[in-house]
Amino acid sequence: MNRPQAPLEETHRVPSDFGLIHWALITLVILAFLSAIYVAEAVIAPVAFSLFLIAIVWPLQSRLQAYIPRLIALAISVLLLVVAFSGFASLIVWAFSRVGRWILINLSRFQALYNQMTSWLEEQGIAVASLWADHFNVSWIVGLMQKLTGQVNTTLSFWLVVLVYVIIGLLEVEGTARKIETLPNRRIARVLLAGSEETAAKIRRYMVVRTMMSVLTGVLVWAFAMLFGLPLAQEWGVIAFTLNYIPFIGPFIATLFPTLLAMVQFDTWQAVIVVFACLNVIQFVVGSYIEPRLSGTVLAMSPFVVLLSIFLWTFLWGLPGTFIGLPITIAVLTFCAQDPATRWLAIQLGPPEETDLPAADHARPEA
Repeated sequence: MNRPQAPLEETHRVPSDFGLIHWALITLVILAFLSAIYVAEAVIAPVAFSLFLIAIVWPLQSRLQAYIPRLIALAISVLLLVVAFSGFASLIVWAFSRVGRWILINLSRFQALYNQMTSWLEEQGIAVASLWADHFNVSWIVGLMQKLTGQVNTTLSFWLVVLVYVIIGLLEVEGTARKIETLPNRRIARVLLAGSEETAAKIRRYMVVRTMMSVLTGVLVWAFAMLFGLPLAQEWGVIAFTLNYIPFIGPFIATLFPTLLAMVQFDTWQAVIVVFACLNVIQFVVGSYIEPRLSGTVLAMSPFVVLLSIFLWTFLWGLPGTFIGLPITIAVLTFCAQDPATRWLAIQLGPPEETDLPAADHARPEA
């Protein structure tokens, strides 16, 4: 007598449940990994920044040590790196200090604008004065100054640790590569070597393109401010140049500051709207039209992935994560593209037509 067959739903229930459990475990692992990165920020963030800088500086170090002693080449590379970062920081401090000084000199204009806006809001039934008195008092200002001072000290300590890691890392690049080549698992060795080399090349190209676009953005903002009669034209150009290294967030802030100044500089709201619109047009043309054509598909990623990486690493590491979030994402996707088991992730998170990924490997992976 034939036994009745099990229903079709029961036959497929176990594979379906297994798939749900599989993805649930993957989600838990990712959340645990991100939590560990968040907790260990003081240890991992300097290492990530040092690897980022080593990828940029290593070609110079390699060429120099082919002609001069290794330690002298290291000293020259580190000195150039320190000079570059010191110059970048000096530009930021100079521009923002000049803007702050201008605001203090013209504080009466901002007071008049504040009184005008307060009167209009109170006519609409919004009591701004009481909210200001409750939240923006002397203790709040003192606490803000203490927080800024602590942030400056933390930043200086962070960069000193990063510099030490960079010096040690530049000395160990070649030795680490030789150790990876001797790994018994040839598949892992191939992924590490090829992924590291391609990641470094992409990061260098990313910085070259980003620097070119930052310079172009700064020049265009400076020219527009000069032609429109906006005060501090040079300062706005420098601020646009420096903030353009932060995708999405930086350009928005670089357009917001001059617009706030235009509110007290010009008498009509039409002029303020023109300033805001023109600055955004500059940012859009440079960021959405010119930059993608220079970077090509090497650095192309989904806009959603770019924005997610910036906000995610900003949440995890604060300001350092804002700067390095996108290079970290580039590195992750590049390593994923090196192995057939993870290449699907690089394809899904990359551009619609990815041409920079390695060719699919249909052979059996090496042990």
